Amino acid sequence: MKHYIIISICLFSCTTTFSQEPKQVAGDRDSRRAALLKRFPESDTNKDGVLSASELAVHVKKQQNSPEMQARLKRMLQRFPEADENKDGKLSGEELRKLRAANQNKGTPRSRRNTAPKVVATVPDVAYGEHKLQRFDLWPVPDAKKPTPLVLFIHGGGFRGGDKSLLKRGLVETCHNAGVAVAAMNYRLTDTGPYPMQMHDAARGLQSIRHRAKEWNIDPDRVVCFGGSAGAGISLWLAFHDDLADPDSDDPIARQSTRVLAAGAMNGQPTYDIHTFRKWFGVPDLAMGPAMPAFYNIEGEADINKPAVKALMQDASPITHLSKDDRASVYMTYSRPDSKVTKETESAIWVHHVLLGLKLKEAMDALGLECTVTAPGMTAEKSPYGSLEDFLISKAKGIRAGE
Repeated sequence: MKHYIIISICLFSCTTTFSQEPKQVAGDRDSRRAALLKRFPESDTNKDGVLSASELAVHVKKQQNSPEMQARLKRMLQRFPEADENKDGKLSGEELRKLRAANQNKGTPRSRRNTAPKVVATVPDVAYGEHKLQRFDLWPVPDAKKPTPLVLFIHGGGFRGGDKSLLKRGLVETCHNAGVAVAAMNYRLTDTGPYPMQMHDAARGLQSIRHRAKEWNIDPDRVVCFGGSAGAGISLWLAFHDDLADPDSDDPIARQSTRVLAAGAMNGQPTYDIHTFRKWFGVPDLAMGPAMPAFYNIEGEADINKPAVKALMQDASPITHLSKDDRASVYMTYSRPDSKVTKETESAIWVHHVLLGLKLKEAMDALGLECTVTAPGMTAEKSPYGSLEDFLISKAKGIRAGE
């Protein structure tokens, strides 16, 4: 969901029509709609291969009404109160379009791979290893009178890209207002090495924070984590995997726990096993995504049935480590509604599919563990949390559901 707000603003702009539309404008509109259709194929309800104005309007409404979008619009309004021209406490489609145009006129960068810091960290680039990517940023709560909980962000990017600077600007302020510290972590990518390097880096980074918790006035026992896509997978892996702490180690950092109280996942994956993906979607010849070979250090399809590779795929999958003695709660959000997956479906769609969250929820429900799943067109049943941020803060602070 890294671009959830930006995509939704673009969706609103795509609905604009003109009575005498220049060819260039019409062409730009059609190009935008074609791009949106590629990202959201389920929006083409009549399956004619064209995203009509009415189909676009229905899709926009579903996106806009999702709990996550409502929470993000609320934060946008807090950041840009001047955008609410009619002072009704909400951002309309027209107000969103004007805000987007104003940002573009200011030259606001939109690249998802922009590694320039979006939020200046109070404690930047703390090293937890020798590699340049083994770093985290930290925002302790200013003037806190006692140790505070921590929300840890782990970026996504298919284990091949991304950066801790993808942390949303408003989250630090929201957490600080609630008395919660924030951290954002980088980790080594698959151009450096395969699994389990990425998960172990995140674990080591968490241990490093806990080791120095007193220095930053952080409560080491009240840590939650979240991320998007690959970062969501790492968060789930930390939540379910046995504690990697070594109490007998000479290294004081290694003696720290790697467990978390809760995990948040945006378009996340509870499995990284291609055999499981094929089983869940009912597509036996589903092609591997482009990130998977490097993640497992394999050449391709010919290697996936080797016993060592199958074992690695199972170990990399967070759901494998889920057990009845786990205590971590999970909140999962997806940016697309439920839709059918076929052999032709792009991996970027099925690897972020809400079915993955529903499969994890099914497994967690069977163990009596809390798991919430949301997506456009699907309201989380009996969920006391208004958004992912509400969930993370509640779990970090130990607030019971409904309090």
